Amino acid sequence: MSDQFVFTPLDEIEKIYNELKATFASGKSRPIPYRRYQLLQLAYMLKDNIKLFENTLEADLGRPQLEARMLDIDPSLVEIKSTLAGFEKWARQESAPFSINFSPMRPVIRKEPKGIVLIISPFNYPLFLTIPLMASAIAAGNAVVIKPTENTPATTALLANLAEQYLDTSLVRVIKGGVPETTKLLEYTWGHILYTGGGKVGKLIAAAGAKTLSPVSLELGGKSPVFVDSKCDLKMTAKRLLWGKAANAGQTCVAPDYVIVQRDFQETFVEALQDVYREFYPYKASASGQMSRMISPQAFTRVNNLLKNTKGTIVLGGDTDETTKYIGPTVVKDVKPEDCLMSEEIFGPILPIMPVSSIDEGLAYVNAHDHPLSVYVFSQDSAFKAKIFDNTQSGSALANETIIHPAAYGLPFGGVGPSGSGYHTGKYGFDMFTHLRSSLDAPGWLDMLLGFRYPPYTAAKIKAMGRLMNPSFPARPKGPPKAHVSRASWSKWFTFLLALALAGGLMKRQFLKM
Repeated sequence: MSDQFVFTPLDEIEKIYNELKATFASGKSRPIPYRRYQLLQLAYMLKDNIKLFENTLEADLGRPQLEARMLDIDPSLVEIKSTLAGFEKWARQESAPFSINFSPMRPVIRKEPKGIVLIISPFNYPLFLTIPLMASAIAAGNAVVIKPTENTPATTALLANLAEQYLDTSLVRVIKGGVPETTKLLEYTWGHILYTGGGKVGKLIAAAGAKTLSPVSLELGGKSPVFVDSKCDLKMTAKRLLWGKAANAGQTCVAPDYVIVQRDFQETFVEALQDVYREFYPYKASASGQMSRMISPQAFTRVNNLLKNTKGTIVLGGDTDETTKYIGPTVVKDVKPEDCLMSEEIFGPILPIMPVSSIDEGLAYVNAHDHPLSVYVFSQDSAFKAKIFDNTQSGSALANETIIHPAAYGLPFGGVGPSGSGYHTGKYGFDMFTHLRSSLDAPGWLDMLLGFRYPPYTAAKIKAMGRLMNPSFPARPKGPPKAHVSRASWSKWFTFLLALALAGGLMKRQFLKM
């Protein structure tokens, strides 16, 4: 590990927590101008040190410069900017929808910070899955503790050092460490906990949050499937899919995990991937500045063992180098459901292709397993896309694109079920760290209307209550609704009847001429 990467002493963690708690209680984090100041400091903390972060990402992940900018640094800056542009509006008190019964009480929703929030971030995108979340928490008026991963020591050390220089350390702190430090942090009560990582640890985080009744959001992952239509734009599909799998050496929570294709289309699809591979890497994928590396020797060994033990056929790539933790972009065809590549989230640059006899067979396989973080489909056919999206569950659903959606402006990012809970990015991140506090201010004259609530209870008061509070409903249904007939079906029938009427009219004219 880096000489600069010194774990935060365990006995200091409680002191840090109490200091943040006291500062939050003082109200220092709440004023909008101070939130804006902190957000701008956060933005310039990153903007002033782009080159340093490029270097640490290369040291930790072998990250090519383009990927460092496109996948970590630049989208983080964009997220901060969008938060700066919108948070004052998001923080405004809102009036509740009009209600004739409650409007005189002036019902409003106050937007209040939750308190001290804990953000536990992962190794794969150590900036994008940390800094924008810091922005959301600061914008919402919270005090913040960041626990970055110990697996990216250079980036974590730089982040911790710069946070001390740019941010108010009485409100924002970075805790450096591993399992013991995280375990210590989870002993405390938090306004909110956000964990990004694997499901196994996610269960432990959720259980720890339950012990202190701290609300928890989980951004996990899973095996995100890709449905490829045989009538897709083949070249575009191959390019976007291979890029989405190879970027960051496949260490992306929304990376395409495996491909489902019609059996008779598999060879055509493989040939397209091979053509694109040669375009992407005219020399070698392992060449300097072209491919990220696995995060650790343990990660390399796990993914390499999957590659060694697959019963499928390697048709592209397959090259590895243990000394540099390199695994090249690899495509494996004829993968069966029981293959080791289908047993767990790959989290590496290996793309299995599972041929099926029908798309329904593929849907049945996907739906028999945990809901993934993303479902991808490549098709130009609206009906094909709708069939996949309407018959699956996932955190997100993308057509003709891969992995870029967490950075898409205005869209929530989060999982469903085993792939996670809660949403962040932009306003959704602000909302996650915000308590919606209901408030009423009832005038005294309302007792002329609501005086029936006070004892002694009488029949007359029950009658008065009924006049004011007993709602009416539409007529009772006579049975379940008939099967839905789509507009398309009505259109077909209308066209048929119109053609029939026209034909009848022509026949009548012919008959009259005779």
